[in-house]
Amino acid sequence: MQQSIDHCHALVLNADFRPLSYFPLSLWPWQETVKATFLGRVNVVAEYDHFVHSPTTTMRLPSVISLKEYVAPTRKPAFTRFNVFLRDRFSCQYCGNRYPSEDLTFDHIVPRYRGGQTLWDNIVTACTDCNMRKGNRSPGECGMRPLNAPVRPSAWILQQNGRAFPPNFLHESWNDYLYWDSELDPA
Repeated sequence: MQQSIDHCHALVLNADFRPLSYFPLSLWPWQETVKATFLGRVNVVAEYDHFVHSPTTTMRLPSVISLKEYVAPTRKPAFTRFNVFLRDRFSCQYCGNRYPSEDLTFDHIVPRYRGGQTLWDNIVTACTDCNMRKGNRSPGECGMRPLNAPVRPSAWILQQNGRAFPPNFLHESWNDYLYWDSELDPA
């Protein structure tokens, strides 16, 4: 079965041939990829078997592109709900079970009403059941201690954690640029 052109996203690599992001995986839609190619902002590394046509040009759709100019990764990741979940590997820090993001909340270790702030070192990922059970109590009061101490993650840690959650679709041309803990064939 042939893939629809609307699903022909391109994997975007930095100038050092590493993905800009692992989670979410750095992908561009085909239209943005074609535009960047014609403007000379990217190098085409691999292509799909699909073609796009204009009145004067026919072009294979890129499946992997690299930026011509290196983009320095952010050193300090943004404090977002998603990044807290990614730091904690989408696992409740009380019961240890992994959940989809829509079934997770975040919990203040020191409750807000006691002066606890919404900062990296006071927030952990929690499932709804554990968050309700803990309520507005401290870990000592409810006997629920986080499995891992909350810390500010580095961008590298978030990238490493993101690599453990590959997307649902991986085109075979991307395999050489994504290192999803796979065994390499001996040479």
